[in-house]
Amino acid sequence: MRAIVYSQTGDPSVLQLVDRPLTEPGPDEVSVRIVVSGVNPTDWKSRRGAAPGQTLPFDEVVPGQDGAGIVEAIGTGVQHVSVGDRVWLALSAYQRASSGTSQEHAVLPAERVFALPVNASFDQGASLGVPAITAYRALTVAEDGPVQLHPTALAGKVVLVAGGAGAVGHAAIQLARWAGATVVTTVSGPTKAALASAAGAQHVLTYSDPDIVDHIRAVVPEGVDLIVEVAPAQNAELDLAVIRNRGSIAVYANNGGDQVTLDVRRHFALNVRYQFVLLYTVGFDVIRAAAEGINAALADGALGVGEENGLPLHRFDLAQTADAHALVESGAVGKVLIDVTAE
Repeated sequence: MRAIVYSQTGDPSVLQLVDRPLTEPGPDEVSVRIVVSGVNPTDWKSRRGAAPGQTLPFDEVVPGQDGAGIVEAIGTGVQHVSVGDRVWLALSAYQRASSGTSQEHAVLPAERVFALPVNASFDQGASLGVPAITAYRALTVAEDGPVQLHPTALAGKVVLVAGGAGAVGHAAIQLARWAGATVVTTVSGPTKAALASAAGAQHVLTYSDPDIVDHIRAVVPEGVDLIVEVAPAQNAELDLAVIRNRGSIAVYANNGGDQVTLDVRRHFALNVRYQFVLLYTVGFDVIRAAAEGINAALADGALGVGEENGLPLHRFDLAQTADAHALVESGAVGKVLIDVTAE
């Protein structure tokens, strides 16, 4: 079978297309024929490492955390999926040398494999994983909020999504709207504003607007209930200016810098909660719960992809994986997908 591998860190040129033998799933493992693979920033960051030539944890790595495909075989102990099922995958390559989705057939732990609802496409399935689970986690960590999403879970709540045109921001808008929230989002300009609106945000603002605090407060005078934050270093002052008493700020990225300066007294006064979100160490019980909620949203038609849904798709063949990585690394807006095998 065809697979993409790399044996050293570096730029996209370290990715190589090779032929590898098929392997059978062991206990609690599932073999999936990958139809579509999704590329995330975490994929190119893992490939680059801290520096070119950095030692890898394995001699050779197959990249790709997310994807969708069809179950080909199951190991002993697997009960939640069967041969022939359509599935989506999350964290496929985490701490695994050969389980990534940038290959025609992947064998991975069953806990990383989720049934794909009948009304959902492989493109949707490959666009979930890291972005959707991150968004789901961010929406379920508030002190006064739900731990599980459903169509009325966030009714009466106002959610501010920073960077609503990004993959996580896009999923956060869709999930929050599905759960009944009013969604305010910030973007850099008109093009991204159109995408955030297409995703379902009711109030789309430009984050560089000097009056942005006033605009947000006009929507929600008493303050925002929950902020899904991509750039805490840049947005700490804004977040504090618009958060309500006992509001929560869920941070899932460090765009704009690693160091954040907080006014302790003002945060004390508002009882603000900061919650940091990293899927790799959050625990698979949390990921499993998120996947259940995401599947419910999918079944309700709430997680559409494509430009008409605010998430343009960029497609590549498996042999073009290096180009796909380069596009994501360049900061392209939308979702980069790799067509691996035919449906």
